[in-house]
Parts: sequence; structure tokens; C-alpha cells
Amino acid sequence: MSRMMEEILFTIFFYPSKELLPDDKEMSIYDHLEELRDRIFVSVVAIGAAMVGCFAYSKELIMFLEAPVREQGVRFLQLAPGEFFFTSLKVSGYCGLLLGSPIILYEIIAFILPGLTKAERRFLGPIILGSSVLFYAGITFSYYVLTPAALNFFVSYAEGVVESLWSIDQYFEFVLVLMFSTGLSFQVPVVQLLLGQVGLVSSEQMLSVWRYVVVGSVVAAAILTPSTDPLTQMLLAGPLMGLYLGGAWTVKLLGR
Repeated sequence: MSRMMEEILFTIFFYPSKELLPDDKEMSIYDHLEELRDRIFVSVVAIGAAMVGCFAYSKELIMFLEAPVREQGVRFLQLAPGEFFFTSLKVSGYCGLLLGSPIILYEIIAFILPGLTKAERRFLGPIILGSSVLFYAGITFSYYVLTPAALNFFVSYAEGVVESLWSIDQYFEFVLVLMFSTGLSFQVPVVQLLLGQVGLVSSEQMLSVWRYVVVGSVVAAAILTPSTDPLTQMLLAGPLMGLYLGGAWTVKLLGR
């Protein structure tokens, strides 16, 4: 019986009737590809413009990202010709991608919206809003909590033995990867809501595997954090477990 229900939900989700599609319009493959090309072009232009704008303020951005350890006396060095210039490009690229992501998100939504049913459109807005809020919340959490904790650990461990002179390129590689990986890991509840809404996984199934979630959160934190210290990994594993349980209970409240 459950197998039959899964097949029915699968069919309804991937092959909805025309009455459920308010903007149903026949388009050839060429028309779809042309629209996709235009939307990719707009997204690339938006990202490029954001990167150029960020590069104009790259020094201010770099000083902002250096703040978590500057007070502890850490000095940054340029160990190769042009290292600071290429680091500025890297920081501008990450920040430009961050600022231009709303445009990319809009173009994706505009492309897939005509193929969504009325019911799917109702939960599309909350999903997108929640995803955006969680992503930026993850980046903020990483900057104010994870990054200082990890860097303080390294500085304290080396105190009295070696002077902290860090490569500017390796420092930003560490910080940017940590921030973006944290933002992506905060998307766990969004994935849960999507799976619950489609009917692939129920809230009872999500809550029944909480023991595996604890282990998985620790493993995921060890993979996502570029540092190897246990403090940073635990600081990320804790929110991951909380987000998973919160997502499971949200799915349960929605009756899934």
C-alpha cells in the first residue's frame, strides 16, 4: 500500500495535470534553451558587475575579514610577487558571488516557475526565503563564532613558541572556505522540507534516525571545516544537529 502511495505521489509530482499548471504554455526545446541562455547571460553579467564593485573595495573587505585575529597580534605577509593582488581577486570573487546570488536565484525561479503547480508555488516562496536566511545566517555564524574560535585556537597553541606570521593567501583560503561551507551546511532544514513536501521522507523517519544524525553531524563538521581542531568541529556539529531536529519537527508540524 505504501509502495502504491509513493508511486502516486511520484506521478503527481513529475507529471501534474494541466489544470494544476496556471501558466502552462507549449515551448519547443529550442525556446527553452534560448531562454536558459538569456538567463545564464544575465546571471553572469550580474556576478561580474558585483565582482568588479567588490574589487574596488577589496582592501576594505580584506581588512574586515582580517579583524578576527588582528587584535591578537597576528601579522600577514605577502610571500610571493602578486600574492596580495590575487588574494584581492579571490576575495572579490567570493563577495561578488555572495552579492549576486539573489539575481541568480531570481533567474532560476523565473525559469522553473511556469512548470510549477499552484500547490508547489505556495511553498516555493517560504522555501526560498528560508534558504536565503539560513545561508546568510550560516555565514554570519561562521564569521562571528567559528572563525574566531578556530583562529584563537591556533594562535594560543603557538603562543610563546613561534611568532604568528601568516600567509595572506592561505589565511583567506581558510576563512572563505569555512564561511561558505558553513552557509551551505545551514541548508539542511530546507532539504528536509523539500523531501517532506514531496513525500519521499516522513517526519517520523527523520526523527527515528537521530543517533545517525549525531554521528553524521560530527563527520560533516570534520569535512566542512578546514581546521583540524575539535573545538571548531564541535561548534559546527552542534548547530547542524539543532537544524536537523528543527527541520524534522517543522515537517511534522506541517503534517508530513
